[in-house]
Amino acid sequence: MRTFLPGIILAGITAQAGATSIHSALGSENFGLQSASQFRLADGHCDGCGQKQALWYFQDEVIALPSASATDAPGLVWVGSPQLVPQARFDGEFLHTADGSTLNLRLAPKIATNRSYFNASSEAFFRQREVRVRGQLDEKSGQFVARTIWPSDFVIDSGPPLQPLAGDDNLQGFVRHANGGARSGYAVRKVWQRPGAASPALAGKPVLAIVLSGAQGDDDEAFGGHFAIATGKLGQKGEWSDWLVNNFYNLDSFSEKGIVASAVPMDNYLMDLNSGQQYYRPSYMLVAVLDDARTAQAFQGKVNQVYREFYAHHFSYKHAADNCAGISVDVLRKLGWQWPFQGPTNRLKALGAFAYMGAKEMSFASGRKAYEYFTEEQTRLHPAVAFDALGRDLLAMLVGDPGRELSGFEQQLKSDVAAVMLVRIPQVPSSRAFGSAPAYSIDEFMARAPADRSKWQVVPTEPRPFPEALMDAQARANMRSSAWPVAGVLALLGAIGTAWSWRRRQRLRAEMAHPERLRA
Repeated sequence: MRTFLPGIILAGITAQAGATSIHSALGSENFGLQSASQFRLADGHCDGCGQKQALWYFQDEVIALPSASATDAPGLVWVGSPQLVPQARFDGEFLHTADGSTLNLRLAPKIATNRSYFNASSEAFFRQREVRVRGQLDEKSGQFVARTIWPSDFVIDSGPPLQPLAGDDNLQGFVRHANGGARSGYAVRKVWQRPGAASPALAGKPVLAIVLSGAQGDDDEAFGGHFAIATGKLGQKGEWSDWLVNNFYNLDSFSEKGIVASAVPMDNYLMDLNSGQQYYRPSYMLVAVLDDARTAQAFQGKVNQVYREFYAHHFSYKHAADNCAGISVDVLRKLGWQWPFQGPTNRLKALGAFAYMGAKEMSFASGRKAYEYFTEEQTRLHPAVAFDALGRDLLAMLVGDPGRELSGFEQQLKSDVAAVMLVRIPQVPSSRAFGSAPAYSIDEFMARAPADRSKWQVVPTEPRPFPEALMDAQARANMRSSAWPVAGVLALLGAIGTAWSWRRRQRLRAEMAHPERLRA
């Protein structure tokens, strides 16, 4: 577990060393739909402060914990830094703040496993633009040590004209534009607003946002992209940096970029210097702007419960069956959003994949993972397919053509949506290769990867075993359930072996995904 800075300041800080422009991470802030004033800063060493399994993952990280009076609040928010500079201009060396102060800026260090980092091109991206910066004042040097730099001109307002999607001008086209838009400009497009209504004023309105990130440019195992759902409220000028992103990652391995699954502020999610999505790929959002917060509150309340189960290891992250997309959309499905399923990729190939990978790697687990990729529902497997399916279904509901009788949750969602906005967010230039649009299928994924697997760029990760002392009976049962019965596996392998020839297995090899390849 990495440490951001020694001597983390955990009290509410409004100003230090005369720098009145430095605020507490809790001052006049929101965590999504919640006021940050209902939280307090701590770290994972805090005894008796919350769910002990969750705290274990954040022992050396700044987190925000809800007060007893906070209702429907997440169990914790990974804030990362105790302070922020809400408004400043960056000239490459200094922050010139709104109150006329000048702060010498230093970047938080690159973590050892991160293969690229902020460089001169990143500096040029942020230079002379207004920014919002999370970090901490180093009292010894007088420097503000930045962990997250957010471009303040990234806003969503009601200004764009209505441009509905039609025909080939669709959601997938928006995502694939300019090879995913990593080098394009920031763009906002209004694709729906309530008929007969004037262009709605968006300031202060609650939102439910579907967030898709693209393929990485330097990791041949990460063409599938990433998926998350955010809640929050638009700021007075269309700001959205304080939305709360519900980010699911594998808890049982250390991310090379320092990512930990958690509810996290949007500025950290996208722009943290090490873990921010925008430092290694482009991203896209479909934003449902709401007249009433109840739909977003329902999602956030339900996903808060899922996090408790996830941290407790009552279920585990799986790259096919329970990945970032699957866990997230399952919450919507349980609430009553019944978007049409698209079915598995290919059940017949799944049998061959199981036999081939199980025999090739002498591992039932490898065979099972390969099998699950081909049999999993595609809106749970592929982040891009989930984004596309939910977006198309929402727009169909809003125009009155859903193709089914709507559930109570769907009727509520339909009645609450005031506008739908699409947002394309470019990659921040750095020493990392530019990413692209995510793959929409296993076939597309494999077509992008080198045919010779020895030439794949891969990023190895270290395991993070969950302590036995933190497991309850349900967690232990979950760990045991991860293995298939040996007798059943042997019988299945035998049946498959008699049905598939060596020639068929060789052809399959070229089109089959490795069990670990479709990770986010």
